[in-house]
Amino acid sequence: VQLQASGGGLVQAGGSLRLSCAASGRLFSNNGMGWFRQAPGKEREFVSGITWNGGSTSYADSVKGRFTISRDRAKNTVYLQMTSLKPEDTAVYYCAAARGGFGSRYSHDYRSWGQGTQVTVSS
Repeated sequence: VQLQASGGGLVQAGGSLRLSCAASGRLFSNNGMGWFRQAPGKEREFVSGITWNGGSTSYADSVKGRFTISRDRAKNTVYLQMTSLKPEDTAVYYCAAARGGFGSRYSHDYRSWGQGTQVTVSS
């Protein structure tokens, strides 16, 4: 059970980044996937989720219209395209594989987590 997140970095406000999360095939194919983030001193929060087949997505209100989640089942990878980044988006971003086929907003619905990738947005 492995999830490997990458793509984080330092970017100026208004810039863009694309995060990737590579998953083992057995874990990925039938599972919803999600992205969460945790800023220093704050609780982990839901960012975005996607169903097992990519047919449905959901977003936190704070990122709606700026972030886009997608998945490539052939590559066992889920992506988070982030645009119009703001300093308040600064956090460690985690990808996770859900227990079922939906990208739930609740962390307890996820069974496997990646190691996290740091995103820092400067003002």
